[in-house]
This record gives sequence, structure tokens and C-alpha cells, in this order.
Amino acid sequence: MNYSDFQVILPVIISFGVCVVLCPLLIPILRRMKFGQYVRQEGPESHLKKSGTPTMGGIIIVLSISITCLFYLKDNKEIIPVLFATIGFGIIGFLDDYIKVVMKRSLGLKAWQKLLGQILVTAIFGFYLVGSVEDVTWMMIPFSGGKYVDISYLFIPMMFFVVLGTVNGSNFTDGLDGLESSVTVLIATFFTVVSIGLKSGISPICGAVAGSLLAFLLYNVYPAKVFMGDTGSLALGGFVASAAYMLRMPLFIVLVAFIYLIEVISVILQVGYFKLTGGKRLFKMAPIHHHFELMGWSETRIVAVFSIVTTILCLIALMGIH
Repeated sequence: MNYSDFQVILPVIISFGVCVVLCPLLIPILRRMKFGQYVRQEGPESHLKKSGTPTMGGIIIVLSISITCLFYLKDNKEIIPVLFATIGFGIIGFLDDYIKVVMKRSLGLKAWQKLLGQILVTAIFGFYLVGSVEDVTWMMIPFSGGKYVDISYLFIPMMFFVVLGTVNGSNFTDGLDGLESSVTVLIATFFTVVSIGLKSGISPICGAVAGSLLAFLLYNVYPAKVFMGDTGSLALGGFVASAAYMLRMPLFIVLVAFIYLIEVISVILQVGYFKLTGGKRLFKMAPIHHHFELMGWSETRIVAVFSIVTTILCLIALMGIH
């Protein structure tokens, strides 16, 4: 292994190490502060036993990513907007978790408050892109041989749609032990590989996300000792969307983050069908991972299948770059 190879994997190692150290230090603190998971009564009955498990573990993920990025900010300015989106959406998630867990208000932030915060972070991120990134409206077309298309005036509305959809898709995916962590570590690995190949400058933060999630999974796989909460899931959604835009690859999100997409679509279809039919349900429960649970699938099986699907789609996406 030469020096350049080591530099590529170093952010992964640093972030993994930071998260491995922070988890056993902060999880007991979260438990003592009674930052326990609130489990909805209308959710799967098997989840009731998870009530009280420490949540807001996303704080550990965000800290691990941020600490690692401090070593690379000087030489990799491209990290800044991705780190901003990750932390920005993480703060919204933290406020939501804090209200639910500490203030005992089951729904957390009101829907309009959460949406307003997400729009604000997205707007600032978009403002940075338009003002600082050259040819920002050019998007890579999958399976086109590396060709790009200029979406021009559609850039801003598309960006809001993609970023908000990705962030909330990530949020919906966080419903089983290790599911969000397993799916997103694969997406982060994909972006790490691509960012290195394109010499985009964001590979350190992509590697940092992968490293932190690998460590977090040690405590988050079934049965989970800690949950990431909205703090983690919104932060990770922000990372995925912002990294895709810095790489000019938002069109690839449909592939690599397909699980996010089906989770969102399942909720939309469930709600719409329920209203149209006067109370009938399209799925046993939404998001769709709960549907498979109620069909008798174990949590570990669902996580494994969703992770395998993500792995295959990430490999297909790699083929679609050139």
C-alpha cells in the first residue's frame, strides 16, 4: 500500500476510531439522561420492548464525521457544503428528538416547523452551490457514457424536490435496528469510490460517513443498544443529497438510495389509498419495512435483504457512470 492509498482510507479509519470511542462513552450518558426511544402504540407490537432504549445516537455519528473533517477542511474546501447539510439537517433532527424524548411531546416538531427548517437548510446549500460551484446546473446522465445535461432553470426546483425527498426518505428508513445504518454505509461507500475517481475533493467526508456508520453498527444492529433517532437519519439524508449534488449525480440517487425512495412512496401510497377508500390499507403498515415485518419477516432478514438490494444497485450505478 502506497501513501496515496493510505490517504484514501485514513478518513474511514479516523471516523471509525472516533465513533468506537464515543459510543461506549455517550450511550450510558444518554441512558442516564433518560433519552429513551419513544415507541408509537400504533407501530408493530414487537417494537414495544424497545421503549427506553437510548436514542439520539445520531449525535455520535455527526460528531465523528465532524471531527474527522477538521483534518481535511484546509485542503478540501468542497467538504464544507456537504458538512453543512449534514450538520444542518442533523440539528433539525436533534430538535425533533429533544422535543419527543425530553419534553415528552410524542410528535416532536410540528410538521410545518420541520419542513420550514429543511427548506431553510436546503436554500442555504443551494445558494452556496449556485454562487461557488462552476457549471452547477450540469448533471451526469446515468448509462450515457459519462455525458452531462444542463437542466438550467429547473435546477433550483429540482434541488428542493431531490434534497427534501432524500432527507425524508432517509428518515422513514430508520425504523428497524441497523436498517438505516446498513443501507447508508453502502451509499457512503459508493460516493467515496466515485469521489476518488472523479477527484471531486469530497472523498474525506464520504469516507468519514462510512467509517462512523461501520462503528455505529456495532451498537445499532439487532438487538440495538442505541438508536440514531431523527438526529442521525436526517443528517445522513442531508449527506446523501448534498454529496450527490457536489458530484453532479442527483439522478443517481434513484438507484443508490432506492430503499429511501420506496420507503417514501410506500407512505404516500398508504396515506392516499387510506383517504380514497375511506379507511382501507394498501400495505399492512407503512413505511414498507413494517409491512414485511407483519408478513413474518424478522428484522435481521429485512435489513439483510434491503442491504443486498442497495449493494446490487450501487454496483449497477458504478457501471452507469462510464
